[in-house]
Amino acid sequence: MQYETLTPPEANERLSQSDDWIYLDVRSVQEFEAGHVPGAYNIPLMEIGSAGGMEPNPNFEAVAQKTFAVESKLVVGCAAGGRSARACQLLIAKGFNNLVNMHGGFSGASDPYGGPGQAGWEACGFSVSTECKPDRKYAALAKD
Repeated sequence: MQYETLTPPEANERLSQSDDWIYLDVRSVQEFEAGHVPGAYNIPLMEIGSAGGMEPNPNFEAVAQKTFAVESKLVVGCAAGGRSARACQLLIAKGFNNLVNMHGGFSGASDPYGGPGQAGWEACGFSVSTECKPDRKYAALAKD
């Protein structure tokens, strides 16, 4: 099973077409709190470690499985599209089968030569929120 890759405008259209589609933000809690797609859930693939660098979140898969049914329709996004692509791979391995990776993510992705590439959600002018229902924040989702 593979996942689909869409640009932020295509992902926005998909999310707008049906309430069945859910946005899963796999950026760190700090990135998420600074601004995210309205209505998003936050389950970080990577977390900021004690040394300040990014470290894998060992609970990512377990929290995702607890939060969503494998049939859930998820648009998965990060800052540029790399972490979300990896998250899609991990979720597929757990049986998820309706996944979209948002290439360009929230902040945008550069082209292979480091130049301007795909504009992100925010640069495309789509709605951004710093508000989030408590039950969609990682702290609540990760509770036993």
